[in-house]
Amino acid sequence: MNFQSRPAKARWVSFTYDVMITIVCGLLVGAGIQLFLTPHHLLSGGIPGLALIANYVVGWDVSLTYFILNLPLIIWGYISLGKKFILLSLTSVLATTIALKFIPAYEVTTDPIIAAIVGGIIISIGVGYSLRVGGSTGGFDIIGFIMTKKRDFPLGNVLSVLNSSIVVVLGFLDSWNVAFYSMLSIYVKGRGIDMIHVQHMKVTAFIVTEEKDLMAEELIKFSHGVTMINAYGCYSHKEKSMLMTVTTRYELPSLRKRVFELDSKAFINIVDTAEVVGRFRRII
Repeated sequence: MNFQSRPAKARWVSFTYDVMITIVCGLLVGAGIQLFLTPHHLLSGGIPGLALIANYVVGWDVSLTYFILNLPLIIWGYISLGKKFILLSLTSVLATTIALKFIPAYEVTTDPIIAAIVGGIIISIGVGYSLRVGGSTGGFDIIGFIMTKKRDFPLGNVLSVLNSSIVVVLGFLDSWNVAFYSMLSIYVKGRGIDMIHVQHMKVTAFIVTEEKDLMAEELIKFSHGVTMINAYGCYSHKEKSMLMTVTTRYELPSLRKRVFELDSKAFINIVDTAEVVGRFRRII
C-alpha cells in the first residue's frame, strides 16, 4: 500500500512522524558540521561544502549561504521528484540552517582524523534517515536522487563522487592535508548512508506456496511484478507454485511479513540481485 492510498488520518500521522524525524536529522547534520568539521576547516561536501568554502575564504555566513544555494535545487527536485519529497527536504534544509546559525563552531576534538570520522558518521545518520523517511537533506542529495531514479547506482557512492569534486576546490584554496581529511569524512559519510538508506539495494524473492492465487494478488500490491512458476515438492510429493518477485531491501520486511500472514508454511529463498534490466518500479 503506497502513501496516497492510505486513509487520510493515517497519511497525516505518518507524514507528521516523517517531519519530526527529518527535523532531528537536519539538526544532526548541522551539529556534525559545526562540532567536528568547521573547527578543523574540513568539508562535508555538496552544498554545505560550498557554504563552508565561502565562509573560510570570504567570511560569508554559513547558514545563509547554505540556504540560498539550496533553493534552486529544491525547485528542480519539486519538478522531478514530487511534493512529499521536497516538503521533507525543505524541512531538513530549514532545520540544518537553524543548526548552522545557532550551534557554535566548537572543537570537540583536536585530532582532525577523529573529527573527520565522527563528523562523517553523525552527518551520515542525519542524511541516511532523512532519505529513509522519504525526503533528503537538500543539496547534492537531490541531484543524487535524480540520477539514481533511473539508474541502480548506490546513492552513497554517487554522493561521494559529487562531494569529492568540492574537496578538490578546498585543496587548491586551503590545504591538501585538510582536503584529504575531508575526503575521509566524505567516504565515511557515503558508507554510512548506504548502510541506512537501502532503497536502491535489490533482492529477488522466490516464494514456494500452496496459496498461489491469494499470494500473487497480495504481492502485486507491492507495485513490483510477480512471475508464477509451476513447481513440484520432491519431499512432500505435492504440486506447488513458486512466485518470483524483485523487490528492495527496504520493502523486504513488509513483504516477508505479508507472505507468512497468508501462508505460515510458505518457503522463501531471498538472494541479492546485482542488476535489474528492464522495467522496475524504483521507490524514493
